[in-house]
Amino acid sequence: MFTNEAALEERLATPTPALITDLTHLEGDLLILGAGGKMGPSLCRLARRALDTAGRPDITVYAVSRWSDPAAAQQLEAAGISTVAFDLMDPAADLASLPDAGNIVFMVGAKFGSAGAPSHAWAVNAAMPDRVARRWPHARIAAFSTGNVYPLVPASSGGCTENDPVGPVGEYAMSCLGRERIFAHAALTHGTKIANIRLNYAVDLRYGVLADIAHRVQAGEPVDITTGHANVVWQGYANQVALRSLLHATDNEPFTLNLTGPETASVRRLAHWFGEQFGKDPLITGEEAPTALLSDASRCHALFGYPDVTLRTLVEWQADWLRRGLPLSGKPTKFQVRDGRF
Repeated sequence: MFTNEAALEERLATPTPALITDLTHLEGDLLILGAGGKMGPSLCRLARRALDTAGRPDITVYAVSRWSDPAAAQQLEAAGISTVAFDLMDPAADLASLPDAGNIVFMVGAKFGSAGAPSHAWAVNAAMPDRVARRWPHARIAAFSTGNVYPLVPASSGGCTENDPVGPVGEYAMSCLGRERIFAHAALTHGTKIANIRLNYAVDLRYGVLADIAHRVQAGEPVDITTGHANVVWQGYANQVALRSLLHATDNEPFTLNLTGPETASVRRLAHWFGEQFGKDPLITGEEAPTALLSDASRCHALFGYPDVTLRTLVEWQADWLRRGLPLSGKPTKFQVRDGRF
């Protein structure tokens, strides 16, 4: 359990022995693009701590973001991370001014508001990767993608595997597939080593599918179960896998990985679990649709092991977080959306 955000950040920044071992093999510095988002700061701290523990203080971790919150940048600097204030979407910005690096984690993305501004989603999610790949053609790039590139599938299917056909629904999902295709083109034409990571959905206690459901149950608000199933995964595990994926990045044909937990979680059951935690009956509305956005991450688990925090533990942590009145990000996942309009 966590008594404050600092304790949560400490847990998120604790590397596993496997991550420490893998990062001993990195060649070149580590550049994290889009480091100011929900997952970026914890990934930066995790990388720095793992590298220091591995005896690799020679590798610099650069965190690139607009840093509209100067305090966030200052906290990372205090943790030994070099922050770089840079607006990647500024047409006058010159990527050549950013540091050279042998390893890049690409975390830039536009999701919410994409239905009303689809051109912006394409500019961020598809055009930006081309600029990045041209700037660092010889780097290893682990690029966050999304399970939204898949179609909705039956809950009984176990989810889409990396070998299943994609079928993005909506402008956001299509632009994310565009990001994958652009990076794949760089792998094919320039020999850039690419890992495309299809994540859904990370849980951090301040945000995520579990926070969305738990908050409604605690507040006595109805939980709509029309989208009746979802995948979730502990953010600490997701960040560890992203960093370890750098060593699996390949040219010609990019390494593609579904990243999520092993369960097809029932939204109805999660609501009842939270009801037990809060001592109240959840208000359920709707009926489960036969399909949902689901991914099979068995390849990920075979390569990197199962997530180190179980679903039931995440539920208990999430409930305790809310009982303590600790903060939420105020950014719902909108996992219930079925038409791709975010």
